[in-house]
Amino acid sequence: MAGDATPLLIKRYASRRLYNTETSDYVTLEDVAAFIREGREVQIVDLKSGDDLTRQYLLQIIAEHESRGESVLPIDVLTDLVRSYTTNAKSVVPQFLAASFEMLREGQSKMLENLSTFPNPMASMPGFEALQRQQQAFLKSIMGGFAPGGRDEDAQDEDEKPKAKARDGDDLAAIRKQLADLQSKLSKL
Repeated sequence: MAGDATPLLIKRYASRRLYNTETSDYVTLEDVAAFIREGREVQIVDLKSGDDLTRQYLLQIIAEHESRGESVLPIDVLTDLVRSYTTNAKSVVPQFLAASFEMLREGQSKMLENLSTFPNPMASMPGFEALQRQQQAFLKSIMGGFAPGGRDEDAQDEDEKPKAKARDGDDLAAIRKQLADLQSKLSKL
């Protein structure tokens, strides 16, 4: 997921308003989050002092999403992060987190590449398309909207939406039946 080479410069005025220097207009914190989800690198600086405030605002975006119930970070991870600030482990934690997210990005790219280039023997299984759409939506939400090869549900024609929902319902019923059959076979064993 490559954004522009130069970060989008946003200046914070004394009134705490954020100013997008590319479009010459004021932006909100949610706008900044949207830029990041689109793959842009963002740098937020204080107009008067020149201090880099990017980290502070990124943490604020995360805190707001978490407080609205859009939880991504499990309590154990948050606890470990707080604990890392008070121990000698803090020198290891940033490198570990950076490496983990890089592996996640690489794994997602490889998985999506494999899904799109090789014929999948499971593709003939009832409900596979619905499962694939769910996986792409999940990956899209984790990685901030980046899911190459995925079809945007909002891009469907209005006429296609009812048909897709009906197909999804049929697929879901078929999956439930298969699951029930498997459970009964397992219970017999």
